Amino acid sequence: MKIKEKSTDLWVYDLLKEADLQLDPQGSTIKEINDALKTASKRGTGNVGFPEYTGIVKDFLIVMEDKSSVSLHEKRTKDDLLAEDFESICNYAVNGALFYGKHLSKNTSYKKKIAIGVSGNEKRHRISPIFVDERQNYKELPETEGFILFNEDNIDEYYIKEILQEDTAEEKETKEILRDAAELHEDLRNYGSIQDKDKPLIVSGILLALREADFGNFSVDNLVGDINEQTTDGQKIYKAIKDNLDRANVSPQVKKDKLLSQFSVIRDNTLINEKNVTLGKTPLKHYTEFLQKRVYQNIRYNRDGEDYLGRFYGEFMSYSGGDGQSLGIILTPKHITNLFCDLLDIKANDIVFDPCCGTAGFLISAMHNMLRQTDDVEEKRRIKKNQLFGVESQSYMFTIATTNMILRGDGKSNLENADFLKQNPAYIQKEWHPTVGMMNPPYSQGSKANPDLYEISFAEHLLDCMVEDGRVAIVVPQSTVTGKTKVEQEIKANILKKHTLEGVITLNKDTFYGVGVNPCIAVFTAWIPHYKEKVCKFINFENDGYVVAKHVGLVETPNAKDKRQHLLDVWNDVIETETKFCVKTTIEADDEWLHSFYYFNDEIPSDVDFRNTIADYITFEVNMITHGRGYLFGIEEDEVIEEVCEDDYENRLLVAEEEDGYEKK
Repeated sequence: MKIKEKSTDLWVYDLLKEADLQLDPQGSTIKEINDALKTASKRGTGNVGFPEYTGIVKDFLIVMEDKSSVSLHEKRTKDDLLAEDFESICNYAVNGALFYGKHLSKNTSYKKKIAIGVSGNEKRHRISPIFVDERQNYKELPETEGFILFNEDNIDEYYIKEILQEDTAEEKETKEILRDAAELHEDLRNYGSIQDKDKPLIVSGILLALREADFGNFSVDNLVGDINEQTTDGQKIYKAIKDNLDRANVSPQVKKDKLLSQFSVIRDNTLINEKNVTLGKTPLKHYTEFLQKRVYQNIRYNRDGEDYLGRFYGEFMSYSGGDGQSLGIILTPKHITNLFCDLLDIKANDIVFDPCCGTAGFLISAMHNMLRQTDDVEEKRRIKKNQLFGVESQSYMFTIATTNMILRGDGKSNLENADFLKQNPAYIQKEWHPTVGMMNPPYSQGSKANPDLYEISFAEHLLDCMVEDGRVAIVVPQSTVTGKTKVEQEIKANILKKHTLEGVITLNKDTFYGVGVNPCIAVFTAWIPHYKEKVCKFINFENDGYVVAKHVGLVETPNAKDKRQHLLDVWNDVIETETKFCVKTTIEADDEWLHSFYYFNDEIPSDVDFRNTIADYITFEVNMITHGRGYLFGIEEDEVIEEVCEDDYENRLLVAEEEDGYEKK
């Protein structure tokens, strides 16, 4: 449904409401602020002056000024500073906001002020925050899409990261995780000569044993390096693992036996069960002490669904010379697994299925999201026990995923160690009744000789497993939805005969940093044939607020939450936006299902854009001529070059001059 265009004031009001910000319009209910505004006239008359909105969030004073057009967003001096003359303050949003920020800084006791200039409407707009300190000094901050960064949940983090330029608590924690993972990897290699695929198995097995310590059945102090085969450190840890699998009620027995066979490396590896001269203890005890101190407590008390074990696994594989990549295993970052939950509008009564579950990152995010939606103890138990299902083909990955789910207290790990493509979709649909499907399939495994392993084949198989109206999201390389081979194009056509494509979101190229994949998210509705007039959304979300930090990897910037909310608002038809972000269109099976395929520029250039483009071209032309490349423009002689440089350039540049004066460089 087309959303009716709103005025700037109403649109800003809606943004404030969405961000859960309680600000006062045209004045303030706070006496100190209201008194200060009595002398806040923009024209310096000493009379009253009212910004659009003011209010307090924690210890921050927020003041906001808006204008109806982006052409009235800001005015700058020739030195690129915000102009502070009366005309600029009155006519431009950012300049007016800065004026009010400084006035309130001078006339109130609040030490931290954020002045926000807003211009335009929901489709085309600019939002510019400025921090003003108690001395009326100011700092311009990156533009945002909304106000979610300034509510009570986010403003402290925003202040630390964007204004103080320091690491947030989460970033510090991330660096600690990466540091600990690197250190443990080195210890596994140096003291145990452990194979790459066994490293995460040893880690996850010890974590299960430590879980049993909570019940008094295991103690790190009892790892004394016995040489008796029945009482080695490995035997003690292995027994604790078995006890904990029993306690978690992992069934059937064949699944439990499969898990124990993977953990047998802890019991049977001689080197890690013998005392190491350097350590003065067995490597197993050293690893157990390390994990107890550095990792186990974080997993036990983690609040936000962070897949710690998956993060550690990813770090181990990053040191292993690319083994994870050669297996086609690409672990999904937490912010993507959480985004899936929002895109699919997951509910507490959904049944979630991940057929390529890896370390169970999607299932963990789904579980935490569902649990947050209910306070009913019995419903929480049902979610953990009966509403999370997964399949994983790699035995060691299956073990890690099961362990990860047990450590999260899922009640019963409904995970299967099997080849998903060999499973009967009708059986899965009948037995599990999945309403939500999430998947990150193995990449780059398919070929003309083996087309069943194309990523799009996994997508079709998952869709066929769902109940009618089931919601499915997959994260795949962009080549998957373009259909680079004839077989893939045929599969795309077949999908549309049975299921509906809702849209595709192009992701940040660094989402899977270090792997070299340009990913996207495709969202479907199962068992509703795609009708010809169906309008799909194609979104360019490459600028998602995540950047690559040296020695850390992909990290979240303060704007990430804001950009995510903007994406969800567009996806859910809460707001309209420019085609450079989202194109809505009907599709054909042989189209490239990507924003870049459907995008057209619907923005009419302004006079300033035109003049700047002309000026850039003239500058380029003169630069080429003065460097002896006049032949590009049909000019050969030196005297002609001189004439163009001295006369023609000056005359033609006049075309690009603004009415109020163009600064020639």
